[in-house]
Amino acid sequence: MITKYLSPENLSERRLEAVRLRLDGHTVAETAVRTGLSAPTVSAAWKAFREGGWESVPVRPRGRKSGQCNSLDDAAQAVMVARLSEWPEGEAPAWSSRHLAKALAEAGHSVSARAVDHWLQARDLKPEGLTTEALAHHRGSTGRWYRRRAKSVIEVVRQADGRVWLGGARVARPAESFPGLPRYQLYLHGKRGVLYTRCLGFPPLASDYLGLFQRLLDQASGKPVALVFHGACFQFSPEVRRWLDAHPDFHLLNRPMP
Repeated sequence: MITKYLSPENLSERRLEAVRLRLDGHTVAETAVRTGLSAPTVSAAWKAFREGGWESVPVRPRGRKSGQCNSLDDAAQAVMVARLSEWPEGEAPAWSSRHLAKALAEAGHSVSARAVDHWLQARDLKPEGLTTEALAHHRGSTGRWYRRRAKSVIEVVRQADGRVWLGGARVARPAESFPGLPRYQLYLHGKRGVLYTRCLGFPPLASDYLGLFQRLLDQASGKPVALVFHGACFQFSPEVRRWLDAHPDFHLLNRPMP
């Protein structure tokens, strides 16, 4: 089979569908017929999923379209950096692209959420999302940890109509620099993979983590919260341990380091 030219978006959707079919037990040949992809493309998508989870299945964009990230002038970028360095007002746990676009508009800069997305992407501030389904199928120690430790907790939280978040702490390594841009990032992926982020100019302190945890708990309106978190070790923090003991409805699932 020769696959006709597909846009990156359409190819990504078909690769995702191919993985779903393979998970349902269809052979490579059957999946190729159903999706219109070649057998090697189906196999490549399946291999990407097995090695890196769902976030590894879509094709990665090549290059950057003209105009992306350039729609924010220096003044708008300065506002962006200032907002990312503080907690947002209201119930949002951190800054989403939509919230940032609204904050920029309030400061007199008409910028779309898509332009904000491109700006974050160019500065390595858009970590790829991870799902609990991908963790469940992850090979190696991460998958075993999820199945043995995290899965049952998440199921209990969902049965109680609580919220499940996935997030972490990381150091951004932007391809393009911007004066004053903090490199340390706290991030979350919520429903439908929406990214929430806050940036710091120094490694996060216990108070920064607890600020994030408290915002998630406040947003849950009395229902339990499960947070799968990667990139920090909390067992040596007495402040975090005391907070967790005082908030039994908050379940911190510290994903092990590779």
